[in-house]
Amino acid sequence: MVFLQLRHFNGVSHFPSQVHGKRKVSQRCICLQPQAAVPSRTRRIMESISVSGEVGGAGGAYSYDALKRLDQIWSNICSTQIVQQEIQQVVSSNAGLFSQSDLSDKAVGTFDVIVCGGTLGIFIATALSFKGLRVAIVERNTLKGREQEWNISRKELLELVESGILVEDDIDEATAAKFNPNRCGFEGKGEIWVGDILNLGVSPAKLIEIVKKRFISLGGVIFEGYSVSSICTYENAAVLQLAEGKILSSHLIIDAMGNFSPVVKQIRSGRKPDGVCLVVGSCARGFKDNSTSDVIYSSSSVKKVGDSEVQLFWEAFPAGSGPLDRTTYMFTYIDPQAGSPKLEELLERYWDLMPEYQGVTLDNLEIQRVIYGIFPTYRDSPLPAAFNRILQFGDASGIQSPVSFGGFGSLTRHLARLSTGVYEAVRGDFVDSYSLSLLNPYMKLGDPVLRPFLQDVIKFGPLAKTLGLVMLNKPQIIPSIFKQVGIPVLVDWSGHFFMLGYYTLLSTFADPVIRSLLNAFPPRMKYEWNRYLEAWKYGSGLDYKL
Repeated sequence: MVFLQLRHFNGVSHFPSQVHGKRKVSQRCICLQPQAAVPSRTRRIMESISVSGEVGGAGGAYSYDALKRLDQIWSNICSTQIVQQEIQQVVSSNAGLFSQSDLSDKAVGTFDVIVCGGTLGIFIATALSFKGLRVAIVERNTLKGREQEWNISRKELLELVESGILVEDDIDEATAAKFNPNRCGFEGKGEIWVGDILNLGVSPAKLIEIVKKRFISLGGVIFEGYSVSSICTYENAAVLQLAEGKILSSHLIIDAMGNFSPVVKQIRSGRKPDGVCLVVGSCARGFKDNSTSDVIYSSSSVKKVGDSEVQLFWEAFPAGSGPLDRTTYMFTYIDPQAGSPKLEELLERYWDLMPEYQGVTLDNLEIQRVIYGIFPTYRDSPLPAAFNRILQFGDASGIQSPVSFGGFGSLTRHLARLSTGVYEAVRGDFVDSYSLSLLNPYMKLGDPVLRPFLQDVIKFGPLAKTLGLVMLNKPQIIPSIFKQVGIPVLVDWSGHFFMLGYYTLLSTFADPVIRSLLNAFPPRMKYEWNRYLEAWKYGSGLDYKL
């Protein structure tokens, strides 16, 4: 006869000893201790790295805790359950004059423009200060750049010089790495090498330090360590109330608070993005072959990540921190839905695939930092101004690009256009929502074909030529495209392709005629037509010069 004596550990029954009849058998208690979950490889790597100097903005955080916080945000976006929560109403309006309100005597500063969010906002702020406007920046952290470099072309940096943000010597001072040539390719399908495309590694810390000094020298004011609490628009002013109690007023407020701006959240009513670009990567030491870069590279087949299958793309650049240091990014484009891979899952796959991609072993690399981010996208982008006296800028505006997703790389092309338009809007008092929406117009989708795309410009002629050649040379792939993409998406894309051609036609033939008449127009009409002409030019990619 056998009796099983159950012991309990943390409320769970286990099978320890046996008793045979009346004779005792030595009892051996087997207590199954609950084991802690084994840390992921990503966690072990990240917690072994000394993290310091995290800053605001995309890519400014490197810690494992920050990764988990971003993954939680991403999980909430993907959730199939509709979370019933009231969206914070950051912006309100008042039909009266600010000078007649109770807050007018409490304002500690009055400006032409206040820029909320300084990491990228410092660039538009400096360009406007250079034009003579009185500008302030509100930044919740210390205004400084991240450690991880921005990859860009010299041609794009020269646009900052043209806008009065830099002088040419500043480019050399901020450049940490230079490299050529640059590869584009698909695994097993061939590759193309190009020159002077995203071939500079610019130190954000140094660049923003330079621009910050210039901004202050131009009379700019910076409120560091202050957060936006609310914005109220009046007939003659926009009033910013800071969480710390200060009140500032201005003619115009520029929202440069990024993808997760509370103002944008209010405008979009918390709506789920239509698509997301997930990015992970690292900067590591130990790459012996480190003189070239990959602008874009992809494997020819989808890969399993978590419960999803995704197409993975790569970028790789020499880093300026040392001759053996290299930054590699792995990214994918997905629809946010239940089961979408988390950033940590993507990083776990990254540690498997990156060594093979770069021809190294992980054990021979010294990881300097781990990089991650999410870039949400919406069909109705760029985002039209929803309020008088408030304009979205940069990632907050939804102005994005095919290669650099968002951030610094996607805004340099638009800085001259935007700074000129904002200056005219403030000086002419054209700060109603319709006039401001003209500043963020609808933007459509051999060197003349590849080079503009890799520098975030799509042009009708090269695109039509490429599509035509594909259909003539490989007509057999057309049915698979219809099957893979779907009819509704292709119809929607065809509308954008048509508008790209339409804007090209208008910019080529109508622009010269209208431009010759501009000086005869009344001020508001002149402002509006200048914005239409810019929309045609930039929307067709005709601003791009080889």
